[in-house]
Parts: sequence; C-alpha cells; structure tokens
Amino acid sequence: MQSKAWKFGDNIDTDVIIAARYLNTSDPTFLAQHIMEDARPDFVQLISAGDIIVAGENFGCGSSREHAPVALKAAGIRCVIAKGFARIFYRNAFNTGFLILELPQADEINEGDTLTIDMQKGTISNLTQQKTYTFTPMPPFMNELLQAGGLIEYAKKTLGEH
Repeated sequence: MQSKAWKFGDNIDTDVIIAARYLNTSDPTFLAQHIMEDARPDFVQLISAGDIIVAGENFGCGSSREHAPVALKAAGIRCVIAKGFARIFYRNAFNTGFLILELPQADEINEGDTLTIDMQKGTISNLTQQKTYTFTPMPPFMNELLQAGGLIEYAKKTLGEH
C-alpha cells in the first residue's frame, strides 16, 4: 500500500494530536474529526485513509491519554513514523493497536513523499526519493499486541473472555 507522508516536527504533544477541549468524549469517530487541528486546522480535510504522519523526536509527549492514538487510528492514519516517541504514547499506541515506527532518518522524509512499509523486511521505502530505510525493530510482544488489535483484544485471545 502506498501512503502519503504528512510532516510534523519535534515534541508534538498529545494536546496537538487531539486538543484537551475534545476529551469530554472517547468516541473515536468524533475525535478523528479533530486530529492535529491546532497545528493545522484543515488537516482532517487534507488527509486520506492510509496516510502516514512523519515526525521528529518525542512524538506524543505531554499528557497520558489513549485518546491520541485512538483519534489518529480512527481518522485513517496508517501509522506514525518518528525519530522517537514519548514513552506513554509509545505504550498507548500499542495498547490501542495503532502502528508506530521509529526511524532515525525520519527527517529525510518530506511532506508529500510516497511511502510503502514492509513489515516483514522491516523497511520503509520512500518511492519519491527512491530510498529505503530500515526502521527500529519493535519488541516481539508489541508486535503481538498490534497483530491482536491492541491490549484488550490480546487479553481476550490469550486469557479468554470472561
């Protein structure tokens, strides 16, 4: 699947991903309508399902809220590729079944570049620039969470529903 890259910088906090004024609900469809709007008011109108956010260091810093990865996923963002993630966002992303990939060379990707991801090979290909990068491997357990669709689904499958 080919995806369009949308570029953001360092220290994108959870209030930028989904503003606190929208946290009176946990409805993913509602939250999806407001992602990144304080950074780019028209962002939701510009993106298409399967697009990718590319960012710098410390993506997802700030408040601990699962609303941020839930909103991104519900908006159709395929994944976030960043140089680094805040610890709580990192865990919340996997807990909600949202793909994030660490890539030290994320700053080499430009907005509008066309990307493909090969999870089996562990690579991100930038078709626009004709470059291929190897992303930081994710821990096996995190991959299991993603494959299950998040922590709750993982628990249901491994522990059984009670």
